[in-house]
Amino acid sequence: MPGIDECLNQAMAIAGARAASLVDWSSGLALGSAGVSPTGDHDTTAAEATDLVRAAVEAATFTAAEDREVPLQDILLTTDRGYHLLCFIDTVFDSRLVLHLWLDRAEGNLAAARFRLQALTEELVLG
Repeated sequence: MPGIDECLNQAMAIAGARAASLVDWSSGLALGSAGVSPTGDHDTTAAEATDLVRAAVEAATFTAAEDREVPLQDILLTTDRGYHLLCFIDTVFDSRLVLHLWLDRAEGNLAAARFRLQALTEELVLG
């Protein structure tokens, strides 16, 4: 099983990756980060990503009552210069983790990045 640092290094190897973080969205803390934060501070980025994740998870529009354990698979936010992919990690222990990838819009391939990020989250959990 790859560790957090190895997972983040592999995420940074995705074409167009600017930053990657593993975030505990119950606390808002980054468990690990790589690259250059969009805000200049990985802790601020983790806290802001947590706000977005919580808003989506708590919205009945995006989650069905029967899917409250792991209600979402990922969140995609687009900007004029980049993409933010937030991929939920389904763990066997009681944690709430999301892998956040910031991708340059001109250099990255959104579909390929999403596919690779899903694989990385599975590797992180299953080993």
